[in-house]
Amino acid sequence: MPVYTIARYQVQPSGVETVRKAIADFVPYVEANEPGTRFYAAWQEKDDPTRFVHFFIFEDEAAHEVHGRSEAVKRFEAAYGPEFVNASVEFVDYELVASQQK
Repeated sequence: MPVYTIARYQVQPSGVETVRKAIADFVPYVEANEPGTRFYAAWQEKDDPTRFVHFFIFEDEAAHEVHGRSEAVKRFEAAYGPEFVNASVEFVDYELVASQQK
């Protein structure tokens, strides 16, 4: 069964470019190395560019675990973690009700 997750966090204004670069480096890794990740997108809030949200769709819990254990995730966390306003990322899992996704 697919896993649908949203991750939200806020960084210091001085860390915005560091986080944007880390995202730009990270997402191609996911595409190339995680076949069980159906969808991964990172968005930056227009009205407050210090806020980011990531959307994930994993094939199943096993794919979710592969993603979470990867060295690329550890590098990404090392890049954005020191920039946080709050202590951590808020991860929320969802169940799909309906979709127009192609």
